[in-house]
Amino acid sequence: MVYKIEVFTSPTCPHCPGAVKVVEEAKAKLGDEIDYQILSIADPENRDIAIGYGVTAVPAIAINNSLAFIGAPTLAELLDRLE
Repeated sequence: MVYKIEVFTSPTCPHCPGAVKVVEEAKAKLGDEIDYQILSIADPENRDIAIGYGVTAVPAIAINNSLAFIGAPTLAELLDRLE
């Protein structure tokens, strides 16, 4: 199964790089099982997608079209959610 992961970020968010790093670490571990995108809410189109998921703060992570995390999870938390 391929997991679709969307990471919602903001250019001014100090915690967003940590969320991106965790997803990149999961990608390094699971390879082709993960397809991810980094979506800045500074882009109105991405903001609309985030609103559709119910995102109220960044960073936020959606997995397979469902909001999974508000805030940056640990690698273990993300991998647990994927299993």
